[in-house]
Amino acid sequence: MLWRSSPARTRRTPPADFVIPAQPTLVTRPPAGDQWVHEVKHDGYRLLARKQAGQVTLWSRHATDLTDRFPRIAEAMRSLPVDDVLLDGEAVVLRPDGHSDFAALRTTRGADAAQFIAFDLLHLDGEDRRKLPLEIRRAELEALVDGVDVMFSEAIEAEGAVVFEKAVELGLEGIVCKRLGSPYWSGPVRNWVKVKNPDFRRR
Repeated sequence: MLWRSSPARTRRTPPADFVIPAQPTLVTRPPAGDQWVHEVKHDGYRLLARKQAGQVTLWSRHATDLTDRFPRIAEAMRSLPVDDVLLDGEAVVLRPDGHSDFAALRTTRGADAAQFIAFDLLHLDGEDRRKLPLEIRRAELEALVDGVDVMFSEAIEAEGAVVFEKAVELGLEGIVCKRLGSPYWSGPVRNWVKVKNPDFRRR
């Protein structure tokens, strides 16, 4: 079984088909070696996005239904060319320079315009994809969102220290490092780690 029970963080009971998202371990330096890939850590709202039989639901990481809050993301999910899919990702408002605008995301106007950056594929057409290696899930995800209004979180295959140094230089929040070949686990994990820019300031 690939999900774990977790202490309730809200007063509501999560829906039966809710999947507890993976929670990267915070570390002070990125892992070294070519068995890791690295993604930009965006300053937004974590979302699990589900499309099933034409019905779209957007959940927060604590299982709060945010579907009505992010209409552009909900419409983008409806446009996916499949009937049943569950994606893990982030709702963000991006400035022209590529930086996340967290303050805008908390406004009605910003939430209406927010985009979905997808970084993992958990279910596809009735099949649980979580046991598959990370790189296979990502390849399927990239193909799935091609041509629709869902952004694919690009992975950088380079030494982690170099990627993190560049993220700091650009003033980004940090990076998330993921181990190649790993399945998707719910709850706290060590095959995903996050490294935060100590000088990051929200814009």
